Amino acid sequence: MVRLTVENAGLSYPIRSSAQIRNFEQKNERIVTSPSGKAIAFNALTDISFDLKSGARLGIIGKNGSGKTTLLQLISQILVPDYGRVHVEGTASNLININLGIQPGASAQRNITLRGLAYGQSLKSIDEKRADIIEFAELGEFVDFPVETYSAGMRMRLNFAIATAFDPEILILDEWLSAGDIAFRQKASERMNKFVQKAGILVLATHTKPLLTSNCDRVIWIDEGKIRMDGSVEEVWTAYAGEQEKLRALQKAEQAGK
Repeated sequence: MVRLTVENAGLSYPIRSSAQIRNFEQKNERIVTSPSGKAIAFNALTDISFDLKSGARLGIIGKNGSGKTTLLQLISQILVPDYGRVHVEGTASNLININLGIQPGASAQRNITLRGLAYGQSLKSIDEKRADIIEFAELGEFVDFPVETYSAGMRMRLNFAIATAFDPEILILDEWLSAGDIAFRQKASERMNKFVQKAGILVLATHTKPLLTSNCDRVIWIDEGKIRMDGSVEEVWTAYAGEQEKLRALQKAEQAGK
């Protein structure tokens, strides 16, 4: 059974300099202070809860800095909550940073093995996927060269090919992966669509309504580290877009008045 449960989870980042405080001066309600009044932490997420079962397709929206990426890292178990819990039943694959885990000094062949093992795959399963990964990445004779000798495009193709080679039980995406030249972007888009369709659970953070509409049946709006709204794609997106439009109008009015 595949399931992803987040119960009253929260996470704070320590504040170590006055520069950090200035960065968050518009979000003072998220700054934690000591009894003496000194800023000691920033609340990235507060009391986050949701439960996803097999077949769930969840979208996450919110303005930059709202906590979306931190939430993805939390449910990917890259980060550990300060309180509450994240419980995962099944194998989770995250495409938050497809470069994570690549060993520059190792060959593509070796990296395929290492990344496959990190995804919980058996050596047999990895070997069954190896030829497809190498062909998709278009590495040619460079397949046995160290990755550190590759161009940026070659690294991207290898990373993407490995990340999307194994069928996910739980897929966690930060936006939609697309890179490379026109031909590769088309190929990558087709592969991503198949990859998402095979996922038991999908969690997708995005700023794009069409991606939500075509891939999700539920959306959570994260605002200032908290769940502002949880509902259907149309319902939540309409509320979110409406507020963003009001904020833009307010900013224009303020600028015009200066």
